[in-house]
Amino acid sequence: MDATFLFQIPHDLMHAVAHAVGHEITADTPGWVHPVFHLTLVWAPIALAALALWRLVSALRARGRPAGAAPPPVPGFEPGVYAFVLRWTRAELPLLLGLSLAALPVLYAALELPKLIVNRAIDAEGFPLTAGLWSFDQLEFLFLLCALYLVAVMTSGALKFAINVAKGRVGERVLRRLRLTIYRRWRAGAGGPRRGETIPLIAQEVEPIGGFAAEAIVLPVFQGGTFLTILAFMFMQDPVLGAAAVSLLPVQLVVIPRLQRRVNRLARARVAEMRTLGGELAGQSLRPEARLGLAPREGLADVCGGFRRIESIRRNLQREKFFMKSVSNFLASLTPFFFYAIGGWLVIEGRLTLGALVAVLAAYKDFSAPLRELLRHYQAVEDVRVRYQELLAHLAPARTAPASALSPASREPCPMETA
Repeated sequence: MDATFLFQIPHDLMHAVAHAVGHEITADTPGWVHPVFHLTLVWAPIALAALALWRLVSALRARGRPAGAAPPPVPGFEPGVYAFVLRWTRAELPLLLGLSLAALPVLYAALELPKLIVNRAIDAEGFPLTAGLWSFDQLEFLFLLCALYLVAVMTSGALKFAINVAKGRVGERVLRRLRLTIYRRWRAGAGGPRRGETIPLIAQEVEPIGGFAAEAIVLPVFQGGTFLTILAFMFMQDPVLGAAAVSLLPVQLVVIPRLQRRVNRLARARVAEMRTLGGELAGQSLRPEARLGLAPREGLADVCGGFRRIESIRRNLQREKFFMKSVSNFLASLTPFFFYAIGGWLVIEGRLTLGALVAVLAAYKDFSAPLRELLRHYQAVEDVRVRYQELLAHLAPARTAPASALSPASREPCPMETA
């Protein structure tokens, strides 16, 4: 097959898509517009479609594989982390979802009003305007739109505050329930010879599960809705600008999750090392020398080695975090290049209003934040799932002392159960 023919296919496809969205590429079009349009209208959508297809095939293959051995059931816990979360957040979910959905039209209004301020109040003629019994000159209409924008921003901020407060309340409640359940299992003898590791487990390691419980359902709805609302607003201004907003999304979806997985592995290694160190310190505290106030020397090398390993893990963790943040910020800062290039050309050609370009630039400021939150959330899902399975393995009944060997006090209900 002729190589020229292969290059002609994407070229013709770009012209067809540009014509479909109302932009004709002629001989007078600047040469640099062609590669930019090729990237935003052809190659980026193809990459997104290929990535979505690959994820779908991977998910179907993972579902088709035989499942591994399920962890033994643990009293008070569900077999999966989502089932555990839904068990304790079912009552609050309608309120959280209602607040999340109510914030989306307010967000769209806050994005639309700056465009109206520029196009209809500042760079406009035909005043005074008459609307029913009301009449506005240019300054009055400008003040009215600015006041509406202020109301939209304040309402959006109030809804976000209410969502965050409600999420915090739900997360802390689930965390209290989780710690209480672990404590009851610990009093029943769970943990076996590693009972000392339950102390850091109940104090620190379960906190990510509590935080995840508050966001498991609400965060994808709110941040996903925010992402789609801003993207829809950009497409409404001009489809090419909307396509430019997601032109680097395939790169972000491939690079950022890989970096996040490396961060998660180091975070789990740090948690495991802290748990081992806590067990070692708890074991040393039970020795007769420690009870007499004498420091046992035989465990000093193990503790110092644990400190060195924790320091090394934390250094690597910080380096990976900073590298991931730098890459994410670079990719997010690169996208406005397409807005300034394509949007500026469209404004000069008279195909786009200046207010629409200003509104798109203002909207993109909040565009990358929900995407980062969604990527962080879906990477945290696997991390929390691993933590939850490790928790079930630690509290498995196989490590629990027989009921006849437990003292009556260990089987008494915790006073916090009535709280």
